[in-house]
Amino acid sequence: MIEIEHVTQRYGASVAVDDLSLEIAAGEFCVIIGTSGAGKSTVLRMINQLARQSSGAIRIDGEDVSRLPLAQLRRRIGYVIQSIGLFPHWTVARNVGAVPELLGWPKARTRARAAELLAALKLAPGAFLDRYPHELSIGQQQRVGIARALAADPDILLMDEPFGALDPITRQALQAEIAEIQRSNRKTVVFVTHDMDEALRLASRIAVMDQGQLVQAATPLELLSAPANDFVRDLVGRDDLGLKLLGLAAVERRMRPGEPAPGPPLAAGASLREALSRMVAEGCDRLAVVDAEGRPLGAIHLADLLRR
Repeated sequence: MIEIEHVTQRYGASVAVDDLSLEIAAGEFCVIIGTSGAGKSTVLRMINQLARQSSGAIRIDGEDVSRLPLAQLRRRIGYVIQSIGLFPHWTVARNVGAVPELLGWPKARTRARAAELLAALKLAPGAFLDRYPHELSIGQQQRVGIARALAADPDILLMDEPFGALDPITRQALQAEIAEIQRSNRKTVVFVTHDMDEALRLASRIAVMDQGQLVQAATPLELLSAPANDFVRDLVGRDDLGLKLLGLAAVERRMRPGEPAPGPPLAAGASLREALSRMVAEGCDRLAVVDAEGRPLGAIHLADLLRR
């Protein structure tokens, strides 16, 4: 668990974070969102003590981070930033293995771990381990940056707008991959973004910040259903609120079990928003629903999308 208790960060007369209190449970995917200058990145930097808070306390599993040796603290935390920051003259294998090497892991174990993580992030180890950063696309470099952050198997992963510079297709692929890694390994993830769609897609809880202050911390459904004020309401988006709500629910929750339907099927785990998009594209009012193995489960009707 990460406990942030009445934390303030001042830079001269400027207040970057103002009396912030927030608890992030172990295994939670917490997204911090807000406009530029809201203090989001400063919160991450204080958690791993790249910036010391002016007042207040930050604890990880009950330990005050300001009292821990910095090397010990940062080895427990993976950190991914938008600018990636790979060492240009090191191979991918050495970049990924930087922290395990500092921890004294044997070379064979370090390389095996790098290969394991590259495979999980859809980079073939045989093709990428011995390449250099300049030989990779930006999306591939970001995958290597994520692998480096995960290499020593930290309990906490801090991610500061890691996908902001990526094209939409690569961005969505990496969102899916980091969500799967978080689910399968139960990592505690603190993820900063200014993109509400990204926040809704990834978060188990969203913390909204404005001018250094916490405005609301809630589940995605709570945030959409009961925004705390007009700032949150505008950030969520008033005009497409219904579509965002559809994006939070899976087809399997609304389908009609055992009912057949024509046409290409839809996965049970797809969102209701995806179901609506498919119906509009295909000019139909119902779709077949299948499980992960392609076995028929039932059907979803247009009317089912409107049920609360």
